[in-house]
Amino acid sequence: MPTLRTVAEILATAQRFGTLGSRPIPEVIEHARHFVAALPPQAQLVIDIGTGAGVPGLIIADDRPDLTLVLVDRREARMDELSRGVAAAGMADRVQVLTADVETLGRDSEHHEKYDVVVCRGFGSPEVTAPLARPLLKNGGTLIVSEPPSPDPSRWPNDLLEKVGFGPPEYLPGVVRLTAKPY
Repeated sequence: MPTLRTVAEILATAQRFGTLGSRPIPEVIEHARHFVAALPPQAQLVIDIGTGAGVPGLIIADDRPDLTLVLVDRREARMDELSRGVAAAGMADRVQVLTADVETLGRDSEHHEKYDVVVCRGFGSPEVTAPLARPLLKNGGTLIVSEPPSPDPSRWPNDLLEKVGFGPPEYLPGVVRLTAKPY
């Protein structure tokens, strides 16, 4: 039986291939654990949009084997490598790797309002991220987004969040958490 690869090994491979920045892997994992800490207790199905090399999704899957995850990015080459990594880590039974455009996915009946949690790191501005994430979330679902070291409350304006269907932002270490309101 082949030896399973660790998430750190998978991320190191992604770094060698140029699909993950040069930040030290332990720091990448440590930051991604802010997403794990921010997960609501009732979460079961999580989607990582714009996952790239699998961050934060792989770390969530590693730390929370009770969850089912979908890792999405539109760049096929990255997703092929990520699929191999998910299989090599022994996570293929609970982690799906999907090559798709998030905007299209939100309109697809298989994904529309299906997820308990949407996570993303470096996906885009709030004006891009919130409208693309909301169609994927169940009412009451949670969007968790990476934040700069010093959060700027003006970054997530209440009028944008209200218009898109989220309540006010909750700033946690390393991330902001938003709750999807009923349409």
